[in-house]
Amino acid sequence: MKALRKFLDKKKPLFQKGGKFAKLQSSFEAFETFLYVPNTTSHTGTHIKDAIDLKRTMSVVVLALIPALLFGIYNTGYQHFLSLGQSAEFMDICIYGLIKILPIIVVSYVVGLGIEFAFAQMRGHQVNEGFLVSGMLIPLIMPVGAPLWMVAVSTAFAVVIGKEVFGGTGMNIWNPALVARAFFFFAYPSKMSGDVVWIAEKADSFSGATPLAHAATLVDATGEAATSIYTQHLSNAWDMFVGFIPGSIGETSTIAILIGAVILIASGIGSWKIMASVFVGGYTMGAIFNLVGANAYMELIPAWQHLIMGGFAFGAVFMATDPVSAAQTARGKIIYGFLIGFLAVLIRVMNAGFPEAMMLAILLMNTFAPLIDHYVVQGNIKRRLKRVKVNA
Repeated sequence: MKALRKFLDKKKPLFQKGGKFAKLQSSFEAFETFLYVPNTTSHTGTHIKDAIDLKRTMSVVVLALIPALLFGIYNTGYQHFLSLGQSAEFMDICIYGLIKILPIIVVSYVVGLGIEFAFAQMRGHQVNEGFLVSGMLIPLIMPVGAPLWMVAVSTAFAVVIGKEVFGGTGMNIWNPALVARAFFFFAYPSKMSGDVVWIAEKADSFSGATPLAHAATLVDATGEAATSIYTQHLSNAWDMFVGFIPGSIGETSTIAILIGAVILIASGIGSWKIMASVFVGGYTMGAIFNLVGANAYMELIPAWQHLIMGGFAFGAVFMATDPVSAAQTARGKIIYGFLIGFLAVLIRVMNAGFPEAMMLAILLMNTFAPLIDHYVVQGNIKRRLKRVKVNA
């Protein structure tokens, strides 16, 4: 590492003002600060001294995503061989999954970081670090059958329209990864729905429908038909919890996602208040539907099962907790998270056209997060003013 540090110090003058490659200063600083904590310090004012910076924070989030990624790689291969009715060794399953998923990750980072570097060069600013996380989140919320050029277009849209037009990292009002998924969903709906897209090269006779897709069929089903659908496709909650089901690459395993949640909470980066309130909100709406029981979907799906279906857990842990687009106040985080979970279950049950409603719920509450914080702050001000004793 000392040799690398000496090499960077030797080349650094070339990228500073007056150097041969001064125009590429922001690109050089991006690589340098990714490898090493910046050695600059503040000279005025009072500051908290800490070794962690935004790049290190983003790196912890990427680390928390690794369990979901690894399981996604395995599940991709597992679902493929299962659909073909073939047994395969552990390594064969993992290698197949890696071959399918790695190109999606590469495309996401190459396109996203390429645009980030281009904007930094044009503005003469430092490269934003936020895409270190977004570049991993985007592949994990995509179906394994997503064409690479569609992933590239969706990523470009998310970076440019979802973030850079607002000023870059820290200024965006929506989660960039969810903007990419929303664009993909509405621009290429046939590649985000149906039985084919969730399993790589599956057998034609094998159903690749997700649990949410099966659950949506309960809306119009009655009697024995509804019971048969639930028993055949939705009663095995353990597989849903572990993740041996079709779905987006990183969203199927609740266990892997919860491991990531522990890392985020232990490091102080993820808000446990948002995570917990999302699950409480989802369970509350599910319980209300169980009480109403207007159709088989409301009646047969237990409230707790909504929490392990689709991208609910992934959204609660990694999407809703985005520190930029989420609520910032303590009470606002609870309200914000509760409404996300509540709306996600409401939309998925009431509108079969949007079974994966977590995306829409988070984007909607991203929009209202500043308003929630505003009223929380105003409420605090009013309560404190009432405690003020005015001297006569």
